[in-house]
Amino acid sequence: MGSHFHYQRNQLYCEETPLEAVARQVGTPCYVYSRSAIIENFHSFRTTFIEVDPLICYSVKANSNLAVLQILNQEGSGFDVVSAGELYRLEKIGVDPRKVIFSGVGKTVGELEAALEIGIGIINVESLEELELLTHVAVRKRIKPHISFRINPDVDALTHPYIATGLRQHKFGINLEELEDIIRALQSRPQLELTGLSCHIGSQILDVQPFLDAFLKLRELADALRRRGFAMVHLDLGGGIGIPYRSETPPRLTTYAEFLKENQNGYQIIFEPGRFIVGNAGVLLNQVLYNKVSQAKRFIVVDGAMNDLLRPSLYQSYHEILPVKKSEKEGIQADVVGPICESGDFFAKDRVLPQLQAGEYLAVMNAGAYGFVLSSNYNSRPRVAEILVHGSQIHVIRSREGFEDLIRGESLLP
Repeated sequence: MGSHFHYQRNQLYCEETPLEAVARQVGTPCYVYSRSAIIENFHSFRTTFIEVDPLICYSVKANSNLAVLQILNQEGSGFDVVSAGELYRLEKIGVDPRKVIFSGVGKTVGELEAALEIGIGIINVESLEELELLTHVAVRKRIKPHISFRINPDVDALTHPYIATGLRQHKFGINLEELEDIIRALQSRPQLELTGLSCHIGSQILDVQPFLDAFLKLRELADALRRRGFAMVHLDLGGGIGIPYRSETPPRLTTYAEFLKENQNGYQIIFEPGRFIVGNAGVLLNQVLYNKVSQAKRFIVVDGAMNDLLRPSLYQSYHEILPVKKSEKEGIQADVVGPICESGDFFAKDRVLPQLQAGEYLAVMNAGAYGFVLSSNYNSRPRVAEILVHGSQIHVIRSREGFEDLIRGESLLP
């Protein structure tokens, strides 16, 4: 539990605000974010790597709420996007497009056009066909974009297979064996300017060694391209730095920073952190609906569900769960489950928690990244509210959906 979420007089607080007050004011389920935690995490990252002087491009896919993006823009962050929708969000808050990187393995013509029209900083190219498509768009728009080649360095990130992206069997990036072909293709396309290389080997990585291995491969390739006359300026090392969800040892970022300083070789370093910035800055508040006891199991049924927070079901991920009101009651072992008609609808299995009664509240911790952004309307459930806490102030930064929102855009047959 981060310092911005803490118990005070047996009540769980976000900064100076009791979470029970949030739950009673806006209802549950809801996401609650700490403004101070977001800012502190961003500054901690920047300070750790200060001698490398990197461009930090927050990964919008981790948490794309406009208020969260606004905070980070005010703190001087750049941004990494993977869709035209994320680009649209950044336009809405007035981000400098020169500090935006467009990644992603399946960019459409419309997305490439939108990126060029706003004057995006860098486009990360992931395949020969994408290079050809971008060339056509650039010629038609009469714009010469800066590009990077996203390299697949074949480095094992030692993480969950669904969020590992740096091995040759993954869909992401250009395999090393294919790089020469795409470089030859680029040489006949003066409409594009290669300024760097990028990689992203995965997410929730707690050991820095895979990052070091990937950097060395990337720098070796960039050095070779420099010798061939390409103006290689930057190395984009992606994101993927993990956070502790329970008792894991945090990654040794000082080791990473010292290594980069010694081996930087004049390149501008770019990072794309997401989870590290917002992961521990948010919780999902739920209210207990029922205690269900069968011969084999106990269940704590809450009003939140897998459509609100998919990570436990999708990745079998662990989230600490805390009672909003601290209790000295004897602990019981139970599954924390939601109302969705799926056996995969759970937040925790066989978790020891106090015996909570219907109407009491639970907080699913470290839910600020890949929480709301993965939510859906499955079972025709309106998506939840998002709340930002600033000291003792409560800001609704996304209103709870209503039933009308569920059917917006649908129509009956004539």
